[in-house]
Amino acid sequence: MKYRRVGSSGIKVSEIGLGSWLTYGTAAEQQAADACIDKAFECGINFFDTANAYNRGEGEKALGAALRSYKRSDYVLSTKVFFPMGEGPNDKGLSRKAIIEQCEASLTRLGTDYIDIYFCHRYDDETPTEETLRALDDLTAQGKILYAAISEWSPAQITEAAVISKQLNLRPLIANQPIYNMFERYIEEEVLSVSEQAGMGQIVFSPLAQGILTGKYKPGAKPPAGTRAANEAVNGVIRSYLRDDVLEVVYQLDGLANELGVKLSQLALAWTLRLPGISSALIGASRPEQIVENAKSVDIELDSTTLARIDQILGQVKDFTPMR
Repeated sequence: MKYRRVGSSGIKVSEIGLGSWLTYGTAAEQQAADACIDKAFECGINFFDTANAYNRGEGEKALGAALRSYKRSDYVLSTKVFFPMGEGPNDKGLSRKAIIEQCEASLTRLGTDYIDIYFCHRYDDETPTEETLRALDDLTAQGKILYAAISEWSPAQITEAAVISKQLNLRPLIANQPIYNMFERYIEEEVLSVSEQAGMGQIVFSPLAQGILTGKYKPGAKPPAGTRAANEAVNGVIRSYLRDDVLEVVYQLDGLANELGVKLSQLALAWTLRLPGISSALIGASRPEQIVENAKSVDIELDSTTLARIDQILGQVKDFTPMR
């Protein structure tokens, strides 16, 4: 495994991190979570990500339970705050009340004394940014979080936060967590450059496009039984990728991966990690062997010729519209 600093901060995370969205949180999944996290440690992965909203806290409980047998200083743990956790008007958002109370609740569910990186899961346009940043700074001063970060904020919002933090002498945000993969590349336009100016790294989610970039889905064919796309309960996001033109491009990328002697998933992850502004790519896994396969992507170097071929293939999809 290889490690990168998160933005301008000193903390280092594995280039491949393990996320828990739509993966862990039920009793039946705890055994899988334990096995996957054991394998992640074997592979050198030290970064584990979750959120309070994942299955209304159950994702945090599952991850905390799976990590309990490991030395706390041996891993980097992140979680998030923003989405509703109850029916009350203050059970969501980024107000001081919501942030402080939800952080305490997350610490309890995770079974830990501190969170390494605490993400604002989205931007809250009903709360002044200064209020949000001051609350995060106070939690950092108390040692309940070590670093604060954001997820899916716009370039203007990132810039605003950086300016306010500097003006008020607050601890800076160290990371942004956006979606980023071969089909969803919006961060290349402004987010990467604005984040770099603010000293923030990118910890990207869905680098395999909800599993599309594993090659398991074929153009003109129904999703295989047992896959995420075949599950009506969780396939809302993946539907935007299930187009024949997208799947045809995936088929061609799979052929390129075969030429290079690697798996398509490894090619896609290596492509994501090609940018120095990316600190880590978060994968999801329900089986240990998936982690072993994905972890090997950090050793793949893509030359300029291969990158040009990838861009040529991806250029066949001109109007991809994500479903978020």
